[in-house]
Amino acid sequence: MIRYTLRCAKDHHFESWFADSAAYDKQAKRGLVTCPNCGSTKVEKSLMAPQLGRTERQKSSRKKAATPAVANEASPIAMMSDGERELRTKLKELRDHVVKNATDVGAKFPEEARKMHYGESETRSIYGEASFDDAKALHEEGIEVLPLPVLPDDRN
Repeated sequence: MIRYTLRCAKDHHFESWFADSAAYDKQAKRGLVTCPNCGSTKVEKSLMAPQLGRTERQKSSRKKAATPAVANEASPIAMMSDGERELRTKLKELRDHVVKNATDVGAKFPEEARKMHYGESETRSIYGEASFDDAKALHEEGIEVLPLPVLPDDRN
């Protein structure tokens, strides 16, 4: 089992357990990982530090230590492999291409996608916002949609 610290597009932080890294990737890809606060399926792994086993001596000395100052508190961190870095670059290129070449319809995305699918409006590339339930309903109607990747670098 692996515990991930996760963050949604609205910057809600939460934790969840998965059988392994592949299980998280599979569930996230299918839109099954959702924020418990807002229901967003735009969820990504947040930086986190591994939990290492400690000796009894380290555990007892840590209990005796004074509360650390905010600046000295541990924060979650991770190292990216070359493959992860390349994947992140490709996802950013994909997202940038969509944003550059499509129309942002915002919260009207489900409505606009249906109009185009059923021939009520001209077909064009669009992007916007949809709840998990809206995206699922669109998929069930045969309307092809996919989540637009949001990367942590976008918030810096």
